[in-house]
This record gives sequence, structure tokens and C-alpha cells, in this order.
Amino acid sequence: MNKVLFHLAFPVTDITQTKAYYVDGLGCIAGRESPHALILNLYGHQLVAHTTKESLTPQRSIYPRHFGLVFTLEQDWEELLKRAQQGQLLFREEPKHRFVGSALEHRTFFLEDPFYNLMEFKYYRYSEAIFGSSEYTQIGDRN
Repeated sequence: MNKVLFHLAFPVTDITQTKAYYVDGLGCIAGRESPHALILNLYGHQLVAHTTKESLTPQRSIYPRHFGLVFTLEQDWEELLKRAQQGQLLFREEPKHRFVGSALEHRTFFLEDPFYNLMEFKYYRYSEAIFGSSEYTQIGDRN
């Protein structure tokens, strides 16, 4: 087990639909569940879906808010991509390569769950770009 785990709580409106998407679709492992919340294991990190009565609306863009994972093995990234495609999960942005030929080169795709939560999954060709390469200023697709 990791010494430190990431935790993220996010809004949903239906626990059954959440479970279907995150467990059956994305491959999370379900933990404790109540009528108002569901704990999910996403590659060893804790997500907690909390129901809300507030109206949830889609973001216009993938920015500013999304969450996700950075894979350290390209094969793991490809396996999740294949699972998402086979499960017909909604791609907010199709898989693509960013910054090809540079030290920041990476593969990425974005999914959108039924509650408009956006998730990005990426794999960096050069692992030092995950936190380093501070001489570069490119981040994401914004101009």
C-alpha cells in the first residue's frame, strides 16, 4: 500500500448510477456504501461520491476543473483506454498525443461521468515531465 493516498470527494445525484459507471465501467472497487455516499478505490486512491440535490451542469470546457490519474506504465494507460472504449464510456476528449517530440510529450484522454465530472488519464513519455521540466511553460491545451 502507498504511504500516502489521494482522496477526492465529488458530487453525484444517484448512487446506483454512480456504482454502475465507476465500478462496472471504469473498474473501480466499491467500498462502503450508504444511500448518500459511495467509497471507490481508483487504482489505490480513495474517491467518495456524495449525493447532492443541487442541479449539476456540464462545464463548457475541460478547464478549469477535472481530476484523474497519471500512469507510469503506458500499457496500464492503454488498458484503461480499451476498457473505456469497450464500455462505451463518454469521451469528453478522445485520446491524443500532446507536445509530440518534446520533453513534455504525453498521451491523454478525458472522460465525463453521468454527473458531468471530468476525468483525465495520461501517460508521459518522459517521467521527469510529471513534476519537473520547469523550463517549459506549456500546460494543457490552452493558448
